[in-house]
Amino acid sequence: MTTILRRAEARDRKRYLWILSTIVPGCALLPAELVNLTGLELFWWIGPILVLVVIPVLDVTVGCDGTSPRDEDYEALSNDRYYRWCTFLFLPIQFIGLVIAGYMWTSPELALIDKLGLTATLGIVSGVGINAAHELGHRAEHLERWLAKIALAQSGYGHFFIEHNRGHHVRVATPEDPASARFGESLWAFIPRSIVGGFRSALTLERERLSRKGKRWFCRDNQLLQAWSMSVVLFGSMILVFGPGLIPFLVLQAAIGIGLLETVNYLEHYGLLRARRADGRYERCSPRHSWNSDRLVTNVFLLHLQRHSDHHANPGRRYQTLRSSDEAPQLPFGYATMLLIAAVPPLWRAVMDHRVLDHYGGDITLVNRTPRRRPARPAEVVPGRIPGKPGRGDRLRGTGAGGRRQHEDAVRAGPHPPAA
Repeated sequence: MTTILRRAEARDRKRYLWILSTIVPGCALLPAELVNLTGLELFWWIGPILVLVVIPVLDVTVGCDGTSPRDEDYEALSNDRYYRWCTFLFLPIQFIGLVIAGYMWTSPELALIDKLGLTATLGIVSGVGINAAHELGHRAEHLERWLAKIALAQSGYGHFFIEHNRGHHVRVATPEDPASARFGESLWAFIPRSIVGGFRSALTLERERLSRKGKRWFCRDNQLLQAWSMSVVLFGSMILVFGPGLIPFLVLQAAIGIGLLETVNYLEHYGLLRARRADGRYERCSPRHSWNSDRLVTNVFLLHLQRHSDHHANPGRRYQTLRSSDEAPQLPFGYATMLLIAAVPPLWRAVMDHRVLDHYGGDITLVNRTPRRRPARPAEVVPGRIPGKPGRGDRLRGTGAGGRRQHEDAVRAGPHPPAA
């Protein structure tokens, strides 16, 4: 009874707004009906229109959130299953929309440009689906962790489940983290680096985990294979039902979803760096190591993802309990608007570079920059010889191929005995 009373007293002014987060996956259900009702084929592109136009406008119009849950309400909010159902609902809406899209993609009645619009909409749903998987994947409950892998199936990005939790959260805001953008790095340079680096990291992390447990790579406990197999089953079923004609659209929507995720990764930690301690380790992650925004509309649609500092400091906190931080560096706009700015590197640098430097008091040595390569050791220049071209005496002096073999033989033989 006491627990029920505490739950009733818990205050969350956004409680009944969270259900609006299902509008984005609902975009996949709406295009055909909206086109039929209005005659406007523009609605095939409703996903990009919503996320890249409507939400940024609403962010500016509605303004900042300004509220954080009270500490005394933490347990009541965490245990309230209403918030979990808001994330659970994402999945059936997401996959029903994908099935409808599969039918539309293979329909001869739909023009190619409209199919591309529908693909872009499904790509947006796929990318926001990774955000739902992100929330579910941080939970300890077995069901939620499995649902996270299922949510990643549409994007084919199952390794995110491994890399984000065991890689990114450990290395965040360091040069070793592929998902932390470096100062001066453009979005278009960051995306391939993050994709490749994250994939390699996930392989390494899972291989090491299985090795510690004494298990082989090909086993039922391999979480990478579990997640990827869900994509294989999903895509294989779609192709079996609707035919191979939808393969290009499946691939393109997944690529758009991955691009959307990586763009969000880009802006979350751009230029931010954790300092090294005397023992060589990095300092503990703090609110100063993530870019935040407290725009109300994006907060609701992305399940408080913008309160990224509290998430990294306390990854076990559920989205409804995340707090805004005065210590965290603030983005000038919501995440949805910053996506557009990031796509134009000169504009991004004009908006963000001075904010990064201001955050560190103008000291660029404290910023996360691209590690400098060591300069190549200059070759010895022999008078009268063309650099890079072996001379006639090289074989005798030991610098040519023959000399190298003689030198290696001498090393293997050990020191020569002294002359008699």
